[in-house]
Amino acid sequence: MARGAQRQNATRTRARRRPRKNDDGGLIHLLAKVVREVESAVQRGLDLPSTRTKFQVVALLMREERARIKAEETKQGARGAEDLKRLDGIATILATTAARDPSLLGLLADDAVVSDRARSLRRELLESAGIEVPAEPAARPEPAESKPDPQRRVVPVSVESRQLANPFLEPDYSVVTKRTAKPRRLVGWELIEPLMKSFTDGGALSCMELPEPTASRATQGLDLMPHQARLVAAAAEGHRTFLLADEPGLGKTAQALLAAQAADAYPLLVVVPNVVKMNWAREAALWTPRRPATVVHGDGDRIDGFADIIIVNYEVLDRHAGWLEELGLRGMVVDEAHYIKNRKSQRSQNVLQLSERIRARIAHPLLIALTGTPLINDIEDFRAIWQFLGWVDETKPIGELMEALEQTGLTPADRGFSTAARSAVVERGIVRRRKADVASDLPARRVADVPVEIDDEASRSIRAAEQSLASRLVTRYERALAAQGSGAVIEGIDHALVRQVAARERVSRTTKKSNENVFSMTRRIGQAKAGLAADYAAQLARSAGKVVFFAKHIDVMDTAEATFAKQGIRYASIRGDQSASARQKHIDAFTNDPDVAVAVCSLTAAGVGINLQVASNMVLAELSWTDAEQTQAIDRIHRIGQAQPITAWRIIAAQTLDTKIAELIDAKAGLAARALDGSDQEVPDSADVQLEALVTLLEDALEGHGSR
Repeated sequence: MARGAQRQNATRTRARRRPRKNDDGGLIHLLAKVVREVESAVQRGLDLPSTRTKFQVVALLMREERARIKAEETKQGARGAEDLKRLDGIATILATTAARDPSLLGLLADDAVVSDRARSLRRELLESAGIEVPAEPAARPEPAESKPDPQRRVVPVSVESRQLANPFLEPDYSVVTKRTAKPRRLVGWELIEPLMKSFTDGGALSCMELPEPTASRATQGLDLMPHQARLVAAAAEGHRTFLLADEPGLGKTAQALLAAQAADAYPLLVVVPNVVKMNWAREAALWTPRRPATVVHGDGDRIDGFADIIIVNYEVLDRHAGWLEELGLRGMVVDEAHYIKNRKSQRSQNVLQLSERIRARIAHPLLIALTGTPLINDIEDFRAIWQFLGWVDETKPIGELMEALEQTGLTPADRGFSTAARSAVVERGIVRRRKADVASDLPARRVADVPVEIDDEASRSIRAAEQSLASRLVTRYERALAAQGSGAVIEGIDHALVRQVAARERVSRTTKKSNENVFSMTRRIGQAKAGLAADYAAQLARSAGKVVFFAKHIDVMDTAEATFAKQGIRYASIRGDQSASARQKHIDAFTNDPDVAVAVCSLTAAGVGINLQVASNMVLAELSWTDAEQTQAIDRIHRIGQAQPITAWRIIAAQTLDTKIAELIDAKAGLAARALDGSDQEVPDSADVQLEALVTLLEDALEGHGSR
């Protein structure tokens, strides 16, 4: 019975695939034609939504057709082999096209969204090839998500203190006086779909006109790049909503913080992925030092309730939504805003409700959505972002966007409406710059630190290990101090003796497994931040194309690769135990295969002698002991022929020895540069950083003990 049903289904499938008489070559012929159109558009530098849709649909249909031919290979013989050869040719064109525009790779991911336009094009191509396309089954209603449990919501003690200190929020009467013209010409028209279509039809680069900056100095010792200063100038002139979609590495965090300062949008709420929470706090301290920032962890027991900037990750936002709604927020930033593309998810609902609450109380709040994802991947993904910004509601454009559409004097039935509608949306605040567009603003090579907060259990373990090592150093110091017996009184810490104790510790490398040393400490820290570093690399791969991931230890590489595999991200692995041919195979896969998004590399095995310049972003998951070793790794992508400015993202474990080591590496790099320029300074080696790390650890411990 089962076999009979299978034969019957196969017969039906062949019937559905029978080409029409007027068919001019079948599906493969059509795919070859469309892929040539895509190739030509990318070669000409046309980054059009229609091109991206065609690329995705050709790739999907090619996979389906290959699987079908393989399944019937024994029956088709030579014809099947010829069809597979033609499909290989299409795959080659797709690969070379993606190599020109790596952002296309995101369309091939397992979790890539297939838009309505892509589904429509797929149907058109199949029907043109004479293939009957069965009606799509009605979508199953998604299960209703559980609403946040009010009992789970918390109010930190420090927030209660703030509420008691200022129980009445200052009213904003401008909300009452704010008026928008009622729609006249567009009454009864469906507008959301035409607005979406105005982007999917293509057009110029989506970036609003920005004013010339009045100043480039942000704060003491920090200068803005011109493209950053333009956005801050727009906020200073009164613009209040931005979809900031600059490519990674162009300083979106600084722009958002300084825009909030220019708009006086405090208290400011910043909603971010967990992995970049500490980085936001660090950037806030750098760019807006007079505005205290606080980071919400868990129930927020340790937050500063009086801070101007509140940084919270998506995962705990529902727990704190209650008191945040009553805080009197005047601004809100959503980082990695593509996280809220599913408007039905609880994460999105939390963000949208907070935004609505702010807009109901403040006439012109500052609302900024940040995302490095290509702006027009599937414009439907950005509908929730438009809703967050207050440009649309569930059914229609609202506020200034509706006014702008009315002022066009056009309806969706008129020629030119699509262009005018696209312009109206862009001028509400879409800002998109690519590295290539602002190359003159950027250094050719930049190292950016990303502080991360290690999980509580791992953090406690690392702190205990640091304390154990520091305690042993203090004991040795005190013994050495007592053994001197010179009778001389030394006020404070004997720094010469500290260096002697640290030098002996570095050389000894105690062999007892129960004792910690500086090498085991750094390895422990690397293991603890491996998953966070991999998560950050995964975000970069989705938004910016290929990424190189460097680590020192095999277990860190193993953790990273497991993380990528779990998230459906294909990777190449370059290790020291590989044969030369195996290593080259992985290098070629990363360089030539558009589906391989990450190269996981050993810092020692892949730090020299290979070319990975197909990527312009790198993640340094573990710190080197020398700046030279770090530079060697960066030079794998910063090479002659690299067309893009490159960024090396250095993952730093906050509140650990990792932070001090990073500072020491940077300081020693300055000494090395001066030495190479003719100074008398010696070029430092790895022992210098190891010694200085131990010296710092011991001196900090002695100061904590009040030792002389």
